[in-house]
Amino acid sequence: MENRIKVLIVDDMEAHRRRLERIIAGCADMESVASAGSGYEAVLYAAMHQPDIVLMDIEMEDPLAGIHAAKQIHEKLPHMKIIVLTVHKDDNIIFAAFQTGIMDYILKTAEKEEIIEAIRSAYHNRSPIRPMIAEKIREEFVRIKKTETSLLYVIQIISELTPSELQVLKLLCENKTRRQISEERTVEYETIKKQVGSILKKFKMQSTAEVVASVNELKIFEVLKKL
Repeated sequence: MENRIKVLIVDDMEAHRRRLERIIAGCADMESVASAGSGYEAVLYAAMHQPDIVLMDIEMEDPLAGIHAAKQIHEKLPHMKIIVLTVHKDDNIIFAAFQTGIMDYILKTAEKEEIIEAIRSAYHNRSPIRPMIAEKIREEFVRIKKTETSLLYVIQIISELTPSELQVLKLLCENKTRRQISEERTVEYETIKKQVGSILKKFKMQSTAEVVASVNELKIFEVLKKL
C-alpha cells in the first residue's frame, strides 16, 4: 500500500517496543520505521527516519526524558505528530506533555484497537479529548476556580490587617516564631501575641499553622510584590 503511515516507536523497555511493532505490523496502512530506547535516540531517529507519527514513552533515561524529547521534536520537526504512550496518570505530567505540542496521550494498558485508532487519528490531524484527559481538564478548571476564589478571599482579609499585623504575618510565613518576631521587630512579646491573636480572628482560623499554610499555598506575598 502506498503512503503508509510511518511510525517511530520510543520506549526503553524492549517488551513494550515489540508489542507496538506487532500491532503496527498487523495494519496494512502502517509501518514501523525505527525503534528508539531513549529520548536522545528519539530526537536522532526522528530526524533520520522522518516518521509521520512518534509513539513516545515518558520515563526512560530520566523521569521526563520523553517530554524533553517531544519538545525538541515539536520545535525542530513540527510536522511530526507525537502520541505519548505511558503508564503515568499524574496531572502535572499530563499537562506538561500537552504543553510540548503532542497530539494524544494514551496509557500503555490500552487495547491495540485504541492504539491503532490513535495513530490514524493523529495522522489525519484529529486530536480527540479522551475521557481520562477530559476528567483531568475538568478537575484542573475546578482547582483553578477554587484557587481564584481562595486568593480573593485571603487578599480581602489581608487588606483588613494593620501594617504591623501584615509584617507579623509575613514573618510567620517565613517560619519565624513569636519570640523571634518579637526580637526582630523590637516589640514586646505580649504585643506580638495579641497581634497574632488578631490575625487568627480575622482569618477565622484556630492556629498560625493553618494561616501560614493558606497564605503560602497561594503565594500571597509573591502576588503582593507584583501589585
